[in-house]
Amino acid sequence: VQLQASGGGLVQAGDSLRLSCVASGRTIDSSDMGWFRRTPGKPRVFIAAITKSGGSTRYADSVKGRFTISRDNAKNTMYLEMNSLKVEDTGGYYCAEVLLVGDSAIEYGVWGQGTQVTVSS
Repeated sequence: VQLQASGGGLVQAGDSLRLSCVASGRTIDSSDMGWFRRTPGKPRVFIAAITKSGGSTRYADSVKGRFTISRDNAKNTMYLEMNSLKVEDTGGYYCAEVLLVGDSAIEYGVWGQGTQVTVSS
């Protein structure tokens, strides 16, 4: 599967963004999916994950109450609604198929194209 994230941009603290992750090559309705943030020189950070059907979600503590993950399997697409953005949310956001592990997730497969989110103070 090929995954393409989009919707990032340069915003001010407190603003909102909606990221999309479009899958191609095959359907993702049999895959748990997640979002991660990758910043040069730092480990990748788990942001959020959602089960195959969309019935269950998981979030990093740092984004709980601010971010919402969702998916539309009919469109082969996953979303990340980002509200009340903070400077520390800055980074490259990537989507991936995941294995759910407790309250977190581990990505597998090849990273697709990410989208840059930059939050200024």
